[in-house]
Amino acid sequence: MGIILPLIPTTPLLLLASFCFVKGSERFERWFKGTKLYKKHLESFVRERAMTLRQKLTILLFADAMIAIAFILVNSWIARVVLLLIVVYKYYYFIYNIKTVPGGYSGTSKYNH
Repeated sequence: MGIILPLIPTTPLLLLASFCFVKGSERFERWFKGTKLYKKHLESFVRERAMTLRQKLTILLFADAMIAIAFILVNSWIARVVLLLIVVYKYYYFIYNIKTVPGGYSGTSKYNH
């Protein structure tokens, strides 16, 4: 759904889906946390609320492209203002609420040893 809808990036939907399914099945939780999709996009974020700069930029730029399409297609100035506010909030959130870790981040913490 997040790939198709221009305002919603995929990662939050993956987090929501994993939360819902994990609550329903321990077997699914083990399987999902073992997938490449989880390890690549969610593991570091779930463990430490951290992403690499590359992960952040990938999400932000892809979401910006989708929002730009919506911005071009919509004729309402109110909707355009809302879209711009979403972009501003998105950058604020990623800069101030999600820690940036070095690019070689493997998902392990120095505190896990």
